[in-house]
Amino acid sequence: MSQKHKRPEPVEVVKQRRDQALAGLVDGIPYMQFLGIQIERHGDELTAVLPFDDKLIGNPMLPAIHGGVTAAFLETAAVIQLSWATLWEDMESGALDPTTLGPENMPYLPKTIDFSIDYLRSGLPRDAYARARVVRQGRRYASVHVEAWQDQRGKLYAQATGHFLMPSP
Repeated sequence: MSQKHKRPEPVEVVKQRRDQALAGLVDGIPYMQFLGIQIERHGDELTAVLPFDDKLIGNPMLPAIHGGVTAAFLETAAVIQLSWATLWEDMESGALDPTTLGPENMPYLPKTIDFSIDYLRSGLPRDAYARARVVRQGRRYASVHVEAWQDQRGKLYAQATGHFLMPSP
């Protein structure tokens, strides 16, 4: 078979490589483990999941998820989405070996310039979800919008816009 008509990789090999890269990225951020944040991947779309835990409650009288936890959750979702977009290109081109990612070998992550949060309602004592969308990404700067919900995707409890300094290649 000629090099020109190389067979595509089996889908399971591609999926495993992508899952390994995402796991390496997530495992390299200890605060995500502390809060319990998980990332679900469907193709190149990521959803951050914050499973409910009593330690996340800020006001036990309501009870409501602490605003700082919500802010950290949204900012983490934004950073992971930005990093994933960059890693995806490097991984798919072969410039990055996903098996090398982990706490001891992390790529440089985007640095937060500013992060503005709109608290739309109290975060209830249940699982929360967030999805980030890169609004603009250049070589040095990126803008991201993040939305968080609990029971209904259309009923947000918080949203945020962040600006990030991108790592130098």
